Amino acid sequence: MRQRGFTVIELVVVTIFLLFAGLLFFVQKHDIEVASADNQRKTAINAMYYSLENSFYAKNNYYPTEINETVLPTMDAALFTDPNGIKLGQTSQTDGDTTVSVQSDYRYEPTNCVNSKCKSYTLRADLQNEADFIKSSLHN
Repeated sequence: MRQRGFTVIELVVVTIFLLFAGLLFFVQKHDIEVASADNQRKTAINAMYYSLENSFYAKNNYYPTEINETVLPTMDAALFTDPNGIKLGQTSQTDGDTTVSVQSDYRYEPTNCVNSKCKSYTLRADLQNEADFIKSSLHN
């Protein structure tokens, strides 16, 4: 008489396969999330860059000492906040009664400034999988 069912070896092989597939899934999921966050950072820096060049500089013939949604109204205000929820230029964050020092993944570095009018700038984004994403002003 023959019994039906799985042998212990078959169950071990299937279990190992499922564990491997699960591990592979989570590694790939993490890589996709990191790549997505890096692309979001690049998109934000490009938006700031084009808004500075095509809108602000074209109108004023200089660059500002700082940028935000008031200075660059042509840009989506949400893009000033990095994927970690920290806004460009923000240096501290309050969590209940505690204030902690923070730094945005985005940096605007104006150069050659006189009377709040700058001749050039550099925009930077800290990326996780690549070197920093950098855009510099067209005019010097």
